[in-house]
Amino acid sequence: MSDSFSFTKPKWDIIKDKKLLETPIFSLYQRELIPDKETTPASFYVLDAPDWINILALTKNREIVLVEQYRAGIDESSLEIPGGMVDEGESPMVSAKRELLEETGYQSKKWTKLGQTSANAAIMNNYTHIYLAEECVKVDEQNLEGNEDIAVHILELDHFLELVKESTIHHSIVVAAVAHLLLHDKT
Repeated sequence: MSDSFSFTKPKWDIIKDKKLLETPIFSLYQRELIPDKETTPASFYVLDAPDWINILALTKNREIVLVEQYRAGIDESSLEIPGGMVDEGESPMVSAKRELLEETGYQSKKWTKLGQTSANAAIMNNYTHIYLAEECVKVDEQNLEGNEDIAVHILELDHFLELVKESTIHHSIVVAAVAHLLLHDKT
């Protein structure tokens, strides 16, 4: 975090932390917390998940590499940027390079970390690390895992931004990545 802002609200004390459910991609905890200067605990539910990565992958012509896949949560297909979970023992950058190649067959030698975002800090404890991969080139075929079923699309960057503006592209983490890209491009 930046030193340009000083947070004023202290952390709350955790008095109870009970795991309610464990799945392959997250665990659900019930936490009893005591807010600062309070005596009565409050109950919260937290999804404990690994960090994620997302990649804004641009070709040499500044076209963007996108992935389309079905999303069970919304029960429809979604157009997104490549991404995935940070595997245990792997750095976010290594995960980003791996996921880009696996999902799209593209690679880049020019990487920039644009920032990070929390998908929903009220109930989730993980971050998404956002990377810009420039001058991407297709070097291989997709190497999809398990039940991944991903179509790769290459779009003009302006068309992509228009799809975000009109909410055709609506995944919140992708929209956050676009904000980071636009701020990066202003500097």
